[in-house]
Amino acid sequence: MSPQYLSVTRPRPSGASMPHTLGSVLVGAALALLPVAHSESATSLRLTLKHPGREGAAPRTATLRCDPPGGRHPEAVRACGDLEESGGRIEHEPDGRMCTAVHSPVTVRAEGTWRGRPVRFRKNYPNDCVMRSRTGMVFAF
Repeated sequence: MSPQYLSVTRPRPSGASMPHTLGSVLVGAALALLPVAHSESATSLRLTLKHPGREGAAPRTATLRCDPPGGRHPEAVRACGDLEESGGRIEHEPDGRMCTAVHSPVTVRAEGTWRGRPVRFRKNYPNDCVMRSRTGMVFAF
């Protein structure tokens, strides 16, 4: 006959596994308190709109963040939607609206990132209508 081995399991004292459990809880709590870093796919743009021909008109600025939409842009959801539809291009084909030939120049600028890619855009338009026709809601602030 072969010898048989008897395995004896001793119960641990009630507090023996506490350090592991407590350590896990503390690590989880610490991770929850860390700030969430923006992923490389984040969109964050500094937008500027100015009317050089209007005396005393200060440039208007806004920040636009997407994924999720936010920042200080009043139409962030729609502006992010326009960027998504255009593949991140600030300017697109005119949307078909009829604009007058009134000359009231507007200069727009966008700097930052779209889905982690650098963005630098600057353009002069003859008026707000033409600008909106080509940029959608991105400069609607």
